[in-house]
Amino acid sequence: MTEVAPPEIEFYWRPGCPFCMRLERALNRAELPLDKRNIWEDDEAAAFVRSVADGNETVPTVRIGSTSMVNPSPREVVAALAVEHPEFAGSLSEDDQPGGLGRLLQRLLGA
Repeated sequence: MTEVAPPEIEFYWRPGCPFCMRLERALNRAELPLDKRNIWEDDEAAAFVRSVADGNETVPTVRIGSTSMVNPSPREVVAALAVEHPEFAGSLSEDDQPGGLGRLLQRLLGA
């Protein structure tokens, strides 16, 4: 089975945000590539967050393809990856090893 690299995740954050730090740790544990955008240093990033968070600068905000999520859980991020990038999900290989999302869930859950 050919390994498919996980898609990049746009990760909108701000310094000192404990919710951002928690989600970032979980996504890093899952070895997901993050395109981090600090809303306090990037006016376009802040404008994007306001556009999907009812005018607020609520972080973390995550965008994967056409899916945007405000303060998502790691599981919600994984679910969005499955929808936006089904090629990453894969299926079980001949030796019953999990596909990309299965391995990702194992890393997130420490299994």
